Amino acid sequence: MANIYDIRRYGKITFLVIAVVVVAIFLYFFNNLVDDLSKQERERMEIWADATKEMITQQSGTDVDFLFSIINRNHTIPVLLTDDAGTILSHSNFTLPEPIDSLNPMYLSEANEAYLNEKLADLRNSSNVIHIEIDKGSNQHLYYEDSTLLKQLSYYPYIQLLVMLAFIAVVYFAVTSTKTAEQNKVWVGLSKETAHQLGTPISSLMAWMELMESLGVDAETVAEMNKDVQRLSTIASRFSKIGSKPQMESENLNDVVTHASSYMASRISSRIVLTINTCNGAIPVMASTPLFEWVMENLIKNAVDAMEGSGSITVTTGTEKGKGYIEVADTGKGLSRKNFKTIFNPGYTTKKRGWGLGLTLAKRIIEQYHSGRIFVLASEPGVGTTFRIEVPLCD
Repeated sequence: MANIYDIRRYGKITFLVIAVVVVAIFLYFFNNLVDDLSKQERERMEIWADATKEMITQQSGTDVDFLFSIINRNHTIPVLLTDDAGTILSHSNFTLPEPIDSLNPMYLSEANEAYLNEKLADLRNSSNVIHIEIDKGSNQHLYYEDSTLLKQLSYYPYIQLLVMLAFIAVVYFAVTSTKTAEQNKVWVGLSKETAHQLGTPISSLMAWMELMESLGVDAETVAEMNKDVQRLSTIASRFSKIGSKPQMESENLNDVVTHASSYMASRISSRIVLTINTCNGAIPVMASTPLFEWVMENLIKNAVDAMEGSGSITVTTGTEKGKGYIEVADTGKGLSRKNFKTIFNPGYTTKKRGWGLGLTLAKRIIEQYHSGRIFVLASEPGVGTTFRIEVPLCD
């Protein structure tokens, strides 16, 4: 049963690795596409620069109309042309803060001039510049921004990645919620059915106990058998409480722990030493005593199984940061850190004949009904394990 969770863990890691590889490949090819488009835009700007140079020099035989058509064909790439002194000679395709005067298009208002100078300062720190040699000692400099299409394409893979992650998160949450709801129904149904099935033989056993007593069977024997019948009745009562809100009452955690531990102490091997260390003073908590005792019995029983016949178990209580706590420490075979959380999963067990349900039930009882938490505080293979339960103190 334990292998199920190992396989699931490895499956998650494999899925994560595959997802990362797919995303990396996607980003690689998309970045290559963006780089190709960027190179094409630079080639267009180099042609634009050559046309500008030809326009300025105007050698004989120059087709001025053709050069104008090349320059005016650019409607997408923002361009700034400056001289060696940094004076802006021309500009195009920038969204200026103020409209251009149609009668004097070369005139720049203060706001527009400040805007273009700011753009020029930014572009000087980029590689998007082409130097145009007009003649010896005289140059012009063509600065350009990436087109809107290229900017959008460069952002697109990351936006798509975020959308994919959000979609995966929503699907994962929906699947997990559905799975949890189904598990709850199974737990409740199983518990109720178990309580129902136990009810009839327990009632019959109680009747037999009364008959045996009336027939003069040894009183001590009848009393011991009656304890076991009452124990079965308590177990059936516990199962019947699963799925319905139990009655919570103010209890002293020390008393609950002592009662449950004392019960188990008389039913474990004499080679196992069970020590109970309760703190001074009461620990008031809201608890369902039958369910809480069930949790304690599960923890102690698991500790006994982990020690395989001999060792020691120490149960300690105390308060800390507005919470009451219980620690159950054993000298058993211990756990590896990777199983600290897995051990509470349904079906996980290290025992050959175990069902792997005890700690799962304990976790549900503590977290759902007592608003607390149960976890592995410390464990080391070959040394032992310490479980810790924390529940809020009541006023």
